[in-house]
Amino acid sequence: MELFLDTANLDEIRQAVRIGVISGVTTNPSLAAKEGIGQLRVYQQQVQEIAQMVSGPISAEVISTDYEGMVLEAREIASWAPNVVAKIPSTMTGFEAIATLSREGIKINQTLCFSVNQAILGARAGSAFVSPFVGRLDDEGHDGMQVVADIVEIFKRYNITTKVLVASIRHPLHCVAAAKAGAHIATVPFKVLTQMAHHPLTDVGVARFAEDWKNAARV
Repeated sequence: MELFLDTANLDEIRQAVRIGVISGVTTNPSLAAKEGIGQLRVYQQQVQEIAQMVSGPISAEVISTDYEGMVLEAREIASWAPNVVAKIPSTMTGFEAIATLSREGIKINQTLCFSVNQAILGARAGSAFVSPFVGRLDDEGHDGMQVVADIVEIFKRYNITTKVLVASIRHPLHCVAAAKAGAHIATVPFKVLTQMAHHPLTDVGVARFAEDWKNAARV
């Protein structure tokens, strides 16, 4: 399972790149706003800078909710860099836009997916990625990872090439569950990435090895 970083923070991306474990980045309007980005031109510059740091897919989301606006924005977003992917929501209008754009060879990340049915529709429309939001599903009393597992099973059964990208990840156990469910990708906040690396027994072991070596050197 690949790991993407879910952020628009350049410092977080630089750190993750140095670690060497991420192969893509996902952004959205909320993450951009968190970084003080409120203009399309500034957002474009941010995404293009990210695309220079990470060679894998970089997802940037459309803001429009109408078909014409989605298509125009997605075309613009896809022109920012060769590895930039346009994110389009799982709505009837969104599926129409996805179908049009996929025929043009533009890669789409179908976002805000909350059901197997939405994933099937997006895959049929031509999405390159489908992003079920497990954390938000869990918040509403649903089993987000079961939705992921069902999507993975159905895509595998029918040889659907759309990749399942698990989003809205809240904690490291979500990453483990995504991997066990067979997801192709999990996109994680930087905080979760650091939590994945940490284990108290590792800290204890490192400290013990260092102390033992220091004691041995005194002999």
